[in-house]
Amino acid sequence: MKSIVETRSGSLDVPKLKQAGKPVCKDIEKAEAFADLERGVHAALETYSNVHRGSGHNSLASTHLYEKAREIVLEYLGLSKDNYVVIFCAPRRAELLKAQLRPGSYQCVSSQDIGLSLGVRALAVEKKALPKGAPFQTGGGTARLVSPDWVIWAKAPDKFEAGTPAIINIIAFAKALRLIQHFGKDAFQGVTTEKLTATEILSHDELEKYSGQELLAQLRQRLIGRGMRVPTMEGARPFINLDNGASTPTFTPIWDAVCQTWEQSRQTQQEIIQEVKSICARVLGAPLTAYDVIFTANTTDAINLVAESLRNESEPGIEPVVLNTLLEHNSNELPWRMIPGFSLIRLSVDAEGFVDINELETLLRAYNQEGQHGEKRIKLVAMSGASNVLGVFNNLAEIGRIAHRYGARLLVDAAQLVAHRKAMVEECGIDYLAFSAHKVYAPFGSGVLLARKGLLHFSSAELELIQSSGEENAGGIAALGKALVLLQRIGLDVIQAEEQALTARALRGLAGIPGLRIYGIKEPDSPRFAQKGGVIVFGMKDIAPNRVAKELAGRGGIGVRSGCHCAHLLIKRLLNVGPRLERFQGMILTLFPQLSLPGVVRVSLGIENSAEDIDTLIQVLGKIAPQPRAEVDRRSAATAEGTQTLSLKDVQLQMEDFAKVAGERIYGIDSI
Repeated sequence: MKSIVETRSGSLDVPKLKQAGKPVCKDIEKAEAFADLERGVHAALETYSNVHRGSGHNSLASTHLYEKAREIVLEYLGLSKDNYVVIFCAPRRAELLKAQLRPGSYQCVSSQDIGLSLGVRALAVEKKALPKGAPFQTGGGTARLVSPDWVIWAKAPDKFEAGTPAIINIIAFAKALRLIQHFGKDAFQGVTTEKLTATEILSHDELEKYSGQELLAQLRQRLIGRGMRVPTMEGARPFINLDNGASTPTFTPIWDAVCQTWEQSRQTQQEIIQEVKSICARVLGAPLTAYDVIFTANTTDAINLVAESLRNESEPGIEPVVLNTLLEHNSNELPWRMIPGFSLIRLSVDAEGFVDINELETLLRAYNQEGQHGEKRIKLVAMSGASNVLGVFNNLAEIGRIAHRYGARLLVDAAQLVAHRKAMVEECGIDYLAFSAHKVYAPFGSGVLLARKGLLHFSSAELELIQSSGEENAGGIAALGKALVLLQRIGLDVIQAEEQALTARALRGLAGIPGLRIYGIKEPDSPRFAQKGGVIVFGMKDIAPNRVAKELAGRGGIGVRSGCHCAHLLIKRLLNVGPRLERFQGMILTLFPQLSLPGVVRVSLGIENSAEDIDTLIQVLGKIAPQPRAEVDRRSAATAEGTQTLSLKDVQLQMEDFAKVAGERIYGIDSI
């Protein structure tokens, strides 16, 4: 089935018809506007990555496009960036933020109002009117530095954009605003196209005759952005994405599902949404008779919903406690701190990232059975299904069994789990499971909260707003459903075997690089290796992590991530940062906000990666590693004899140009 972009290539040249004085059908203009929008979004997907903290070419390009979108919103509204800041929100988050703002201090633009099912709100807020103190939703991106007892919050707009934003949808929204200025305000209103069923969009595609390893091979050929060449010190090379833990790219069948959904009627979109609920329930082992499926903006949004729900519960004579672990991403740590009347305790982990099951049971028994802590009772065990730093999968079935034995519920942050291992929700006794579509090869701004029926405590009006907010993003939901269908057809066992083979190859190669230290499981022969996914973090002697990441990009065209990975407590534990140094870091960061803190380099694998990608990583890291003097002299001589390379500084300038060119290519209007 062809995408809208393919079917509309070679369509009528509307501007030339206008210049010739010929009548132009409004439907043709709308078709042109939609085709131009989809071409722009497809181009954005070719260089897609998570924003702000990445060092690779794609992260720079996506960050540039994302920040440019703020400028386009202000331009559309006729507002000055000196006085206003644009905050991108899902519909419900926009309403929560508006409630904290004084009337007249903001303007709002909605994707719904311009006829697009993107689930985007852009709030242009007077800078002086922004709320002070802790944000109303917390998690990834909202904090600069986290300690066990205090937080240094980010500045606006990051402070109010908890979790990974709907980057591609926001780029599409900004592109649409540009197109509206050319085609008119109704450019995307009432567009009609071929009517398709939910089954046709979600279950049928050109690859449906394939499964398993064959399907995986075919899908890799349809990676959007495959073979994209980027500038490096040794000339243009194909970009290698080793930053899947931050966000995943997408594939043509998933993008086709988005395009097809955008132009369906609202009734068909509702049918798609209901079908994706069934897909989530089937793939994740959470039957709809026992679980509610709530679509959200991302994992962070889903976990904040559970925190809000707990706030609405009341149990006289009980002081509620949330049991967390040191593994957690800020999105599964900060929200629990913010619930009035709740306290938070943390389960320790060993050097490889595994919790102590005996310690878990001891704590639950002491609090919930023996009453050793007065009226305090552990209401919730909240932990990651897979660590975004150490890449380990803890035993959720055993953890769920123990939690329920002592009357506690289990919440699993499955952001790093769903695309890599089977997550059998009911079988493991999971009461709440949260994950993001952008980590499941569907980067279109959707997330999921699975909640056991009866455990979400909201008024009917509030629950309706929660549901409608997530379901406004019909294209993102369709992308998620299509991605889960494809992953199931490949088989999570096939994906696990592929990723473990690549992880073993990487660990063996990294072990031979001088001055490189791997954290967590280091040996493929370790008895625990079967419980490790494709996430590896490391440091290099005498070279800062951000420098290593920049050199990987500049020398090899490799995108990785460096820093604390929104898991500050764990990183400080790995790097032996004690309380005194922690306080000093907080003081320094307050005085010098642009300073980079110590961290680690992270390599994270996805289904698009190959053995050749790993070999290139090892080869480039070998060049970055400190070399004996004789080796440095030999390489200098070889360069002098004619091997031409650019400096890292020159390549970084070329990378910035690469990002700017992406902006011009995507936000320009092809039809003008």
